[in-house]
Amino acid sequence: MSQENAPIWRKPMSLEGLNASSRNTLMAHLDIVYTAFGPDWLEATMPVDHRTHQPLGMLHGGASVVLAETLGSLAANMAVGADSYCVGLEVNANHLRAKREGVVTGRCAPLHLGATTQVWQIEIRDERGRLLCTSRLTMAVLKHKRDKDSGEV
Repeated sequence: MSQENAPIWRKPMSLEGLNASSRNTLMAHLDIVYTAFGPDWLEATMPVDHRTHQPLGMLHGGASVVLAETLGSLAANMAVGADSYCVGLEVNANHLRAKREGVVTGRCAPLHLGATTQVWQIEIRDERGRLLCTSRLTMAVLKHKRDKDSGEV
């Protein structure tokens, strides 16, 4: 297998485990569900309903950003070893099309996986595959601090 096609995930992944990590969080409140992943991408869905609407009855741009940051942040943390973790530095989003009801699907893939930063591209599409939002998320890669006495993280 070539390096370009090698899986990027450094931690074990299952849809059940990923979805369990969302319990009692904003993701659970918005009903964001991880639905699929491949060697270098992760997907999740989110309903477009009263929880994700803005006052005009359309998908709130902030809800799209929550989906984008949820995907990129989890993916970033799955793509580093156990000695590291990732936190968001910057997120941007371009909202291209309105949506009033149904389900949207977000898919993220890395643009850059470095030692100190990662950059993720997230596309959010409707059921017909039309692009609603494109987002880019920059993450900082940090090392867990170790306890001086025990060596534990």
